[in-house]
Amino acid sequence: MTLSLRARLLLAVVLLVLFGLVVADIATYVALRSYMVQRVDDQLRSTGPNAISLLNGPGMPGPGDHHGGPGGPSRDLPTGTYVALFTPQNSLISEKTIYVTTPATTNAKPNLPKTLPNAGPDVITLLDASGSDATPYRVMVESLDQAGGDFLVVAVPLSDVQSTLSGLLTLEGLIGSAVLLASGALALWIVRSGLRPLDRMGDTAAAIAAGDLSRRVSPATSQTEIGRLGLALNAMLAQIEEAFDERTRTENRLRRFIASASHELRTPLTSIRGYSELLRRRPNLPQTEVESARHRIEDEAIRMGVLVDDLLLLARLDQGRPLDRQPVDLRGILHDASGDVAVTAPDRQLTVEAPHPVVVYGDDLRLRQVVGNLVRNAVVHTPPETPVEVRLAQENGHALLTVTDHGPGLTEDERRRVFEPFYRADPGRSRDRGGSGLGLSIVAAVVAAHGGKVEARPTDGGGATFRVELPLAAS
Repeated sequence: MTLSLRARLLLAVVLLVLFGLVVADIATYVALRSYMVQRVDDQLRSTGPNAISLLNGPGMPGPGDHHGGPGGPSRDLPTGTYVALFTPQNSLISEKTIYVTTPATTNAKPNLPKTLPNAGPDVITLLDASGSDATPYRVMVESLDQAGGDFLVVAVPLSDVQSTLSGLLTLEGLIGSAVLLASGALALWIVRSGLRPLDRMGDTAAAIAAGDLSRRVSPATSQTEIGRLGLALNAMLAQIEEAFDERTRTENRLRRFIASASHELRTPLTSIRGYSELLRRRPNLPQTEVESARHRIEDEAIRMGVLVDDLLLLARLDQGRPLDRQPVDLRGILHDASGDVAVTAPDRQLTVEAPHPVVVYGDDLRLRQVVGNLVRNAVVHTPPETPVEVRLAQENGHALLTVTDHGPGLTEDERRRVFEPFYRADPGRSRDRGGSGLGLSIVAAVVAAHGGKVEARPTDGGGATFRVELPLAAS
């Protein structure tokens, strides 16, 4: 059977107190018995040798008896003392039981051994014996040289000692029981008070397990062991809550990504399907309309292919697949991007400021994609008369690329979400003009794969500035 922690602690305290009480009671009993027996022995040594004179007197001395008067030997020995004289051959010569007050109704005397010890003259030997009524005795055997080698035996009953020790056992039992009950009650109160914080932690943990991840356990302090446990649990719960929140955010982004990807793919697929069905149902269309339908099918297929390639690129970058690594001069990429804008938007004012070569270690194709997407984003999403400025410099061991426009700019929420896949600051704009919404997502993924970072900032005077930092090749 498995006991609870509270029961185990209570049982351990009670057993420990019980063990201490038993040891203390045994030690007290043994010490008191030894002390009282030692007093009897001292009494025998001091008074017992003079008891031979009692053998000639009455069993109960009177007031005028010289043996029973004040200071006489019978007054120094307890009632029921047995006095006897034996020959060297252990034959009884005479015996007497002394009653100081009232004679006993029974003639109690000790059961002496058949052979008494004979250690020579003037030697006192102490031994234990029991009476006929099971009363213990302390016996003194003395060799009397002046009496012709006879033995004097004086036996003192230990009934008083036994009565005192019996009372001690009763008292120890009562006190021990009271102390044990009080210790158990006090231990139960202390254990309950000490474990009450654990009970509260259990209730809080049950609420957390039910889904309330915002709950925290208490107490949470470094002053006590349970408080330090609470601190550790709260730190763990904070990490778990953050992990669950991150998982929820990731799932939401994944759902939005899948929904947006499905929507973006559905548009070209619908166009391709519509024009294909038109060509199948109307085989006699004029040649110009046929060519137009085929051209639209081809354009939509190209758009869908670009979208699929972008999605595959994001998936590879998200999986951490390695890129081609080689020294790349960003200044050459900027000039090529400037030439592309001059062809696609000849009226756009584009300024490139790159006075010195800036070499990074990375994938040339993907870095061209980063620069092209940023420049194209500035050109597409600003009015035609808005100037665009591109600058390249070195700062603190990093290549610093900025693409600045002076258009309508971005709000705080738009700057925070602009690098999400399929996010459009203007949801209603044309896809022919605005693209699929993956350009800046690819920029963020490629820059992160190169160990850099990208951010969107407001431009002084209005507009948006995209700032890219990449580690230099030397770094």
